[in-house]
Amino acid sequence: MRRDHRPYFLKRFHQRFERAWANHFIRPQLESLGDEFLIMKPWNLIVNGPNIYLGNHIHVITASFRKVVLSTWEHEDGVGRIDVGDAALLCPDVRIDSATHVEVGPDCMLASGSYVSDADWHDLYDRTRAVGNTRPVKLERNVWLGDGVTVCKGVTIGENSVIGAGAVVASDIPSNVIAAGNPARVIRELDEQKEVVRRSSLFEDPEALRESMDRVDRWVLHNNTLGGWLRHLVRPRRGD
Repeated sequence: MRRDHRPYFLKRFHQRFERAWANHFIRPQLESLGDEFLIMKPWNLIVNGPNIYLGNHIHVITASFRKVVLSTWEHEDGVGRIDVGDAALLCPDVRIDSATHVEVGPDCMLASGSYVSDADWHDLYDRTRAVGNTRPVKLERNVWLGDGVTVCKGVTIGENSVIGAGAVVASDIPSNVIAAGNPARVIRELDEQKEVVRRSSLFEDPEALRESMDRVDRWVLHNNTLGGWLRHLVRPRRGD
């Protein structure tokens, strides 16, 4: 559909339902889930294994055909751990797999289809041995992974750096750069004269943010009716 047909009250109910679902079904699966989170369609967030920690003001966007999957694996040498810092953004089809430790720092943004893994998942020579080589991965504060980026074991990506769409990051990337390619290479540095505005700035005044978003919803949805929403579900027409 081209637009949201829900009346304002129905959207508010849906948001409350999503939050209740996440608190009831997702929170118990995690070691921690911070305050003021937003998980859209939380039934499409798949959590596998222990030691998964999500910080405050986390935003997770999912879809039925592009689930977000967070998995830790227990093996003969230990168990994985995933830490996702405050104000991070996980977009549809993000996958994070850990056999040791994956740390996603505060303010990081992982675009659709990005994949972070700290292991090979099979031994290079003994293909019957699960996990294989594993080394921790760290995305420092405010890293941005573009669509379809793969981050391999043992990699650290420095603060504020941006990884271009489709890149494969197999070695460390310094702070304040743009990298792209397969394997990813630095293509230029960020302009040090320009201020970096992080996602956490959105949440400096949570009440003002909620009021602002509420005003937008009221304005966008003000002409919507319950009858119109029901009609578009059963008899969609051009322009819906």
